[in-house]
Amino acid sequence: MSGVLADSTILSNFAHIQRLDLLQQAFPDISIPGAVFQEITNGEEAGRLPVSDWTRLNIVELSDDEVSHSQSLNKRLGLGESQCIAVAVSRGWIVLTDDQDARQSARSLNVQVSGTIGALVNLIDQKVLDIDTADELLATMIEKGYRSPVGSLSELQI
Repeated sequence: MSGVLADSTILSNFAHIQRLDLLQQAFPDISIPGAVFQEITNGEEAGRLPVSDWTRLNIVELSDDEVSHSQSLNKRLGLGESQCIAVAVSRGWIVLTDDQDARQSARSLNVQVSGTIGALVNLIDQKVLDIDTADELLATMIEKGYRSPVGSLSELQI
């Protein structure tokens, strides 16, 4: 099984609804690079993110090659997204992000991408959530600032 790397966009959506546990159920092998950990802790300290228990997230150490690749990506992406993509390219992992530029960059490097909607769909597929409950969570995320590509998961015909 491939590893899964999350950036701060998807983590913040689940943190805002106090349901990081669901993200971890959707993607049990979830990890984050150090830059993402710094972004989420900075967000907590600044009051942009609710204080959450991040201890179940694995923090990935980047190799020298991954650091170098992330620095070249960082010219057009945030450091968290750049580190996620660099590790994913190197290790064949999946990137979880809702950042459109990061998604586009990852896909251009043949990295599989998912995000908040994909996590909710996974939870429905796993029968952890029904579509109505998932839609309620999505609505709350949207209220908290998530710019969702859909207003309801039923639009996806899942």
